[in-house]
Amino acid sequence: MRRFFAVPLLITLIACGGSSTPTTPAPNNPYTFTITTGGVSPKELTVPQGSRVLFVNNDSRRRNMTSDPHPEHDACPEINSVGLLNAGANRETANMVVVRTCGFHDHDDPANTAVNGRIIVRP
Repeated sequence: MRRFFAVPLLITLIACGGSSTPTTPAPNNPYTFTITTGGVSPKELTVPQGSRVLFVNNDSRRRNMTSDPHPEHDACPEINSVGLLNAGANRETANMVVVRTCGFHDHDDPANTAVNGRIIVRP
């Protein structure tokens, strides 16, 4: 009797795409920095006031994205919510509500200018 119920359940899981591996939906934010082994791209984004900015780590190593200046990280604290990004991870800043220019860098690799960039917040 158990086999009778197990087979339809297995067929249903296969037909519905059942999987034990979770998938992460693709980010859908027009204000996105992508980090690769070559650095961050683009180097600068201009965003409307109140926006969030997405950081996508396509590098093979983890990155710890924080606001300038190093080591205080207090010029644009909204960026600090990105923080540590493992390889393949992504995270958004908090809402960028203050009109200003915000620099960022990798806290764990502050001398690497390839992963430095700027966010320009405009009204």
